[in-house]
Amino acid sequence: MAETKTLAATVRSGIGKGAARSVRREGRIPGVIYGGGDPAEPITLDFRELNKLIYAGHFLTTLFEIDVGGAKQRVIPRDYQLDPIKDLPLHVDFLRLKPGASLRVEVPVHFLNQETCPGVKKGGSVNIVRHSIEMRVPADDIPEAVIADLAELDINDSLHLTALPLPAGCRPTQRDRDFTIVTITPPLVVPEDAAAAAAAAAAAAPAKGAKGAPAAKAAPAAAAAPAAPAKKK
Repeated sequence: MAETKTLAATVRSGIGKGAARSVRREGRIPGVIYGGGDPAEPITLDFRELNKLIYAGHFLTTLFEIDVGGAKQRVIPRDYQLDPIKDLPLHVDFLRLKPGASLRVEVPVHFLNQETCPGVKKGGSVNIVRHSIEMRVPADDIPEAVIADLAELDINDSLHLTALPLPAGCRPTQRDRDFTIVTITPPLVVPEDAAAAAAAAAAAAPAKGAKGAPAAKAAPAAAAAPAAPAKKK
């Protein structure tokens, strides 16, 4: 189950670009809490704390209990905006979570037993097709990961969605096809060493002359011409 973290926020009085810039100059980040049948609530959050949470990882799958002026609400981040140049947070959206609610999240896939995988031992490589799976999960029990066990995969074997044990109450949003999660690809063929190949080719080639032309075969000795008969006197 995903960990629930606490986060302090204050009510934001103004909305719009001008008000958002004013909030950022004060070292805070504008945000909004929406959903759950209640009106949207503009808030501000501490810049340093929010920036740390975003870059700690798994921000969009972390449950938060936000304290807004003493009123606590269970939420999950749905989106955030970063400065395109500085990569600093500019705005964040939170979704309210009511008891019994479900939501769509990207659940990461963790791959186990890569070092003991038969295909890897034979020189194959792990080709990860999907690093995460979009699923509808209970808001009160968001899984941290889905496990893909590679312990029995040989070269050219693969794991598909239906082969993975999914957490209770969770179902993939794409249920019309059994997509591939990971495959074990064959080892690459290493070409012959260039020097060794050249030496082998030279050994197989016919002998050559000094200038690179094939040496001429020795001509057979010319037969001696018969002596001319002596003239009679």
